[in-house]
Amino acid sequence: MTPALSVAYQFADYGTVFEPEPGRIVLDVGMRLAPGVLDHHHPEAEPECAAALVVKHPDLVLDWIRPGGREPEGTLTFVTHRFPDFDALAAIFLAQRLIEQGEIDPAMRTLAAYAQIVDTSSLPPALDLTATPYAVLRALFAGAGDDVEAINRARLAEGLRFMKHLHARAAAGEDLMENPNLFRGIDRFERAVRKVGEDHQNYLADAARSPKFRITLPRLDGSGRQRVDGLNVAGPRCFLLKEWARRDAVYAPDGKGFSFVMSRFGDGRFIIGVDPAVGVNLRGLGGRLNGLERARRAELGRPPGPPWYEGDCVFFQYRIVDSPRDGSVLAPETVFQAVRDFGRVEDSTS
Repeated sequence: MTPALSVAYQFADYGTVFEPEPGRIVLDVGMRLAPGVLDHHHPEAEPECAAALVVKHPDLVLDWIRPGGREPEGTLTFVTHRFPDFDALAAIFLAQRLIEQGEIDPAMRTLAAYAQIVDTSSLPPALDLTATPYAVLRALFAGAGDDVEAINRARLAEGLRFMKHLHARAAAGEDLMENPNLFRGIDRFERAVRKVGEDHQNYLADAARSPKFRITLPRLDGSGRQRVDGLNVAGPRCFLLKEWARRDAVYAPDGKGFSFVMSRFGDGRFIIGVDPAVGVNLRGLGGRLNGLERARRAELGRPPGPPWYEGDCVFFQYRIVDSPRDGSVLAPETVFQAVRDFGRVEDSTS
């Protein structure tokens, strides 16, 4: 940042719509791609994560904060979604780096490309998770308290330090995909690497107690349906659930990992997703759940509220379904029955 420019941060609910506003850069939220707002969670989005959008469209950052080429001054506010993830944090770091130096350097492109792989859940299945930045950052975030604003601020501070480290190592020619040398000699990173290893044991305990099944899902190319293995975990103790599940040759019925994972956190928070490498999607499931949600809220005398997120953008291609940001009123049994009806679940086990 320039000496005359101070920085502030705000955190918004997922799905919040933002209009461009002077003195503000909105990243990974906002529901549009426009000067000062770079988001990919909307139907007209480009197939890029937020970090990649910063690198692809630097003018949407620089021209917005430098009208007429004047250097920015005063306070520049960065807005992202609550509980910022790898992509959101990478996007903030890259936007700030862009403002500082006025151009995109090769290491910034490397970091954005890695964020794209992370945000599409496309880390190679043979990857050693203890040696990849995504898993290490998740470990750094694990065990946070209950105060949402404190969690947001802690993630932001840790995440920006982490992105600065990754950028420096990428600038030195280091590989970001799978490289244990990235974290050696830095205590907090080495502790996080060990925590990733311990997380696998937590996953095995989660998988052992959770229902496993086969589910038949529509293929992305429209050529019918494909049967894959599914896992339904309530209150997972592990923080890398989908990553371990997709690599699980022990508990998956077909021995090829779980391509469908459903998880529930506390009351009313559900995340449902499929492995992009398999070529299936969940198109229609979100609409089914939204219909059930509206009906149940009406029964309870509650207003409709925000919808389930259906992954209805070119970036996600209906591979993820997420409960409303204020939580679902549906019982877990109702949600799983909707999954059963949608995906023709068979051979359910416990």
